[in-house]
Amino acid sequence: MLVKTVTTEVLELISKDKEIRSGNRAKLIQVIEAKVLPHFNFTSMTALAMGQSWNKATPEQKKRLIEEFKILLVRTYASALAAYSDQRFDYRPLRAKPTDTDVTVNVRVMQSGAQPVPIDYSMERTAAGWKVYDVMVGGVSLVANYRTEFNATVRESGIEGLIKNLLAKNRSLEAAPPAAEKK
Repeated sequence: MLVKTVTTEVLELISKDKEIRSGNRAKLIQVIEAKVLPHFNFTSMTALAMGQSWNKATPEQKKRLIEEFKILLVRTYASALAAYSDQRFDYRPLRAKPTDTDVTVNVRVMQSGAQPVPIDYSMERTAAGWKVYDVMVGGVSLVANYRTEFNATVRESGIEGLIKNLLAKNRSLEAAPPAAEKK
């Protein structure tokens, strides 16, 4: 399955790369951009996170929103991977028919001395193959979580305000030390 293949490949690259292991966040982001991003549908994710506000955005605003949301998600994912150490992944059997256009891939992250953390990838069949459009961690949807935040920002300061907010958040994440260095 796609999720297992990509996860295994990325974790192997991270575990073998001395620069990434020593905290080279830029290199980690490069790996994510090359190996993970092609399997995500950021247009769908951004539209779902925007909710009804998506239809009010101009084509240029949509383009900017997708780009900034993508950067935010990559940095968030990089932080999670930087904290990765010896977790194991249990990929649940996929119950899908060949005709399905929407599936959920269930993965459990097994950690010694802690409860497994369920991660569910919602995927849709597109012309370019299967793409992730939402990720639920511990039962919480990434997209729904951002929708609450995005809607509040749009109500307060409009779509341009949301774009500025995402830009500022991405800049602060860029300047922040990786999770491994914060300990």
